[in-house]
Amino acid sequence: MQVAVFNTKPYDREFLTAANKRFGHTLVFFESHLTPETCKLAYGFEVLCVFVNDVLNRQILSALAEHGTRLVALRCAGFNNVDLAACRDLGITVARVPAYSPHGVAEHAVMLMLALNRKICRAHQRVHDGNFSLEGLLGFEMHAQTVGVLGTGQIGANLVQIMKGFGANVLCYDVIKNPLCESLGGRYVPLQEIFAQSDILTLHLPLTPETHHLINADALHTMKDGVMLINTSRGGLIDTRAVIGGLKSGKIGYLGLDVYEEEQDLFFEDLSGQVLQDDTFARLLTFPNVLITGHQAFFTSNALSNIAETTLKNIENFKHGRLDPKNEVRAERLSK
Repeated sequence: MQVAVFNTKPYDREFLTAANKRFGHTLVFFESHLTPETCKLAYGFEVLCVFVNDVLNRQILSALAEHGTRLVALRCAGFNNVDLAACRDLGITVARVPAYSPHGVAEHAVMLMLALNRKICRAHQRVHDGNFSLEGLLGFEMHAQTVGVLGTGQIGANLVQIMKGFGANVLCYDVIKNPLCESLGGRYVPLQEIFAQSDILTLHLPLTPETHHLINADALHTMKDGVMLINTSRGGLIDTRAVIGGLKSGKIGYLGLDVYEEEQDLFFEDLSGQVLQDDTFARLLTFPNVLITGHQAFFTSNALSNIAETTLKNIENFKHGRLDPKNEVRAERLSK
């Protein structure tokens, strides 16, 4: 099939091209994000392949459908950037990669916890400067800490397993309980209880209208002073301005982010020679107890291989009318 692949970097092209040897689709790569202006590049393509920060609203989808697009193939698990109701109305199928790096994302979340706790970035710089003082580097043991895991799908379950390995007390929250998490020793509690009891909170929820700004001023008010907050899921789960207030007051003692709610104009690009225009993000960078990575948690060779393979297989299965129901996303399912 003819596939327009947007928002690609060299590593995307490398892994997709390698995986495509088995399928033989015609892949046309575009570096640009999908926007109302660039969507014209996809006219005439049956398949549109996009990533997390490409926004597919009704305006863009209508234009694409008018010019022959029948499938949106997401190279990611999340689908909050797609107007599913518009896709339904326009007859466009949406497929995703539901799980491509559940171990990698969980491991990255733990890395943020440990790096913040033991002040690794500061310690590394000190050693390079010839400063071997331990002042200001005091951490705590993860053992016996209470870790709250919000979202217990595959990533959350892996996080529970790792935290139990540290000897932590693990609390869980999700609308659907995962028996695996319970068998690993995680205990499900109401949302307010997990906020109030956790020393460390780690987010692994999808971004939906119900979870948007789940971490807000009211939620922070119920948390322990000095709580550690980790987000490797979706930036919109956190009200960034409220979190900045929490950092200033000391309510948040440590903040680790791999995602940011306005990241589409920042992440995946080299902006080192420019002045950051996002004042809120720039403010976050001023705090010594904040560690930010640029949507890197998924970025392993395992994940890129899985993304490429599953994305192209979704396209192949769509071509033959046998798309895997687990990989298809429909607006009707979200309302159930």
